[in-house]
Parts: sequence; C-alpha cells; structure tokens
Amino acid sequence: MTGHASAPRRSAEEQVRVDQVLRDIFERQIVFNQVLGLQVLSVRHGDVRAAFDMKPDLVGHPVYGRLHGGVISAALDAIGGLAGMVAIGEHHAHETAEQIQHRFARFGTIDLRVDFLRPGLGQRFEITTEVTRLGGRVVS
Repeated sequence: MTGHASAPRRSAEEQVRVDQVLRDIFERQIVFNQVLGLQVLSVRHGDVRAAFDMKPDLVGHPVYGRLHGGVISAALDAIGGLAGMVAIGEHHAHETAEQIQHRFARFGTIDLRVDFLRPGLGQRFEITTEVTRLGGRVVS
C-alpha cells in the first residue's frame, strides 16, 4: 500500500517518539502484557520481537514445568498486535506519534489459531512475527 507515497516521511526524532509510543502501549498500557512479563526487543518494520522469562505463574504442567498453552497463545496474540501497530505506523510514515496512537483506538484481535508443535520449555522465550498483509481493516 503506497497511498501516502508523496507525503514526507516523519523525522528520525518523530520515529523515536513513535517507537516509544508503541513500547509504552505494549509494555505498560496493556496490563496483561505486564502479567506475562513481556518486554519489547524491537519495534522496527520487518523486525518485531519481544521476550519474557519463565516464572512459576506461567507453568502449565507442574511435573515437567512446561509453559502454559494459554501463555503461548497470549504472547503470540500480543506480538501479532504489536506487529500490526508497527505496520500501520510504517504505512502512515508521514504521521506524528500522536496521530499514529489515535489509529490504535479500535485495534483488536478478530481471529487467532495456534497449533502447538513443541512444548514450551526453557527459562526465556523470544517471540517474533511477520505481517503478511496490511489491509484497510485487517492485518494478517
């Protein structure tokens, strides 16, 4: 989508503000992400990553110490949302941080499917994502 190709790209300083807004939304405003312990590693277009540490509250199988499937699903949902926000910010690269933040007012998940291929074992988990399509109303 190149609907705003002729508009000037935001300055480097404004991009830093956009990145800070995204981090703030993800790490502080979405309180459930705090419960999971999610920390943003990167909010760059094409490189959206976060991580969290294992803790007793996230165990789904007490004998094996596996990560709960709901935690895996929630982390994937969260990073997908962040990737969508980054993609929207990139698509509207001429807008300020405040304008971009306003675009997220009605942002939410409409569908999520997770196939659990391996158990979540470890002390630290990194989650990554990729936007495959940015539509007018839906991000995949």
